[in-house]
Amino acid sequence: MSKELTFAIKRIAFDEHYRPSDSSRITTNFANLARGERRQENLRNALRMIDNRFNALAHWDNPNADRYSVVLEIISVDIDVQGNGETFPTIEILKTNIIDRKTSRRIEGIVGNNFSSYVRDYDFSVLLSEHNKGKQDFSLPENYGDLHGKIFKSFLGSNAYKENFKKPPVICLSVSSSKTYYRTENQHPVLGVEYRNDEYSLTDEYFAKMGLRVRYFMPPGSVAPLAFYFAGDLLEDYSNLELVSTISTMETFQKIYRPEIYNANSAAGKIFRPSLNHTDYSLTQVQYDREERNQLALKQGKFTEERFIKPYKRILDQWADNYAV
Repeated sequence: MSKELTFAIKRIAFDEHYRPSDSSRITTNFANLARGERRQENLRNALRMIDNRFNALAHWDNPNADRYSVVLEIISVDIDVQGNGETFPTIEILKTNIIDRKTSRRIEGIVGNNFSSYVRDYDFSVLLSEHNKGKQDFSLPENYGDLHGKIFKSFLGSNAYKENFKKPPVICLSVSSSKTYYRTENQHPVLGVEYRNDEYSLTDEYFAKMGLRVRYFMPPGSVAPLAFYFAGDLLEDYSNLELVSTISTMETFQKIYRPEIYNANSAAGKIFRPSLNHTDYSLTQVQYDREERNQLALKQGKFTEERFIKPYKRILDQWADNYAV
């Protein structure tokens, strides 16, 4: 067996011509938009929303609110467990880049943003579900999320990551609808008002095993805080424009996928309990089938079990036992 897992990175532009590859997770935010009869209109509308939000946040030296445009790349990560050239599609993330029309510069943004993982599909939709089937009290399987966390940390430490990206990733997700968030007095010019919660969500704990901490901020003009997962220092390691690229991209996705929270007609108060049952919200001009996405997550989790977890179980267990950060 290979002492180290080997990772290979592929890049594809996320634009109005994007079509998901056969190996792309079809529950991924961007893949969802690129399906169906309105695929190109969906993509065009989403990209316009991202640009408009970016210019609204990056308003300095930008009187016409049209100085910047965001260019997105889908980063697909394949893993080779045995070192024999056979790979499994493991992770998909997004890379932002910024076009400054005033200076004709292309500015590198942040890698991460959206996070998709076949192994996470397995953990949440198969392993966790089967573990709690028929039980009254919810609990986690032993060592839940450990393998996924070690795979992710191994990827961040790999030559493939270091050769392609200069900074650690920032992943930006929705806050949990099962937790309560409290506004603090801390405020950042781009990230906005910071919120905190008294108890981490299952997702927060899962990302902690990936080596990522979390902070919650509601950017200016937003109606709900976002969860930012990061490895270094969120406020010091990234420029304002880098942070704006992540906010504008991921808030757009959340407005489409969770309009009850992120496209609500009133902003979060000092105490905020997100709810997908909230009825006072607006819809975007982008079509999306959330129920279908939930069904596909289970399908992809079972695919991972059959093609990755079971065939490589002995090798993965041995690798995880010997893994050192």
